Amino acid sequence: MPEDRLQPGRLLARGVARHFLSLGMATVEELVPAPGLRVDVMGLGRRGEIWIVECKSGRADFAADRKWQGYLEWSDRFFWAVDQDFPTELLPPDTGLIIADGFDAEILRMGPEVPLAGARRKAMVQKFARHAAVRLQALRDPGLSVSEAWA
Repeated sequence: MPEDRLQPGRLLARGVARHFLSLGMATVEELVPAPGLRVDVMGLGRRGEIWIVECKSGRADFAADRKWQGYLEWSDRFFWAVDQDFPTELLPPDTGLIIADGFDAEILRMGPEVPLAGARRKAMVQKFARHAAVRLQALRDPGLSVSEAWA
């Protein structure tokens, strides 16, 4: 999809994914860690570390987000990704902060590390792998309905 047709949050996610790749982290977008939650970007590092990033395109987008604290128990670190014009003073100071655009990102503040329990980490790595594999299959075979794979 041409860049000018991507929504602002998707552009932020792309910049985050590019930056995470430069850090040795693989990413997926729109992963569901639990019913009712869908993270914008999840990064998986070489040692199994899991970072979740919520992309916010503006003040109203952030104000409407009532679920972000539910993501904390599914990752080792949590970040917000916003553009350079976002009023960052709105974001909780005890969370990570990433400034991004459609091409790259920069981590300005690391989110505190709260290591996942072993069983939760295993479950999340499996979800990550399955999500990535199904997305790849859908790209290879665009006419395929992958919704049954999630049942």
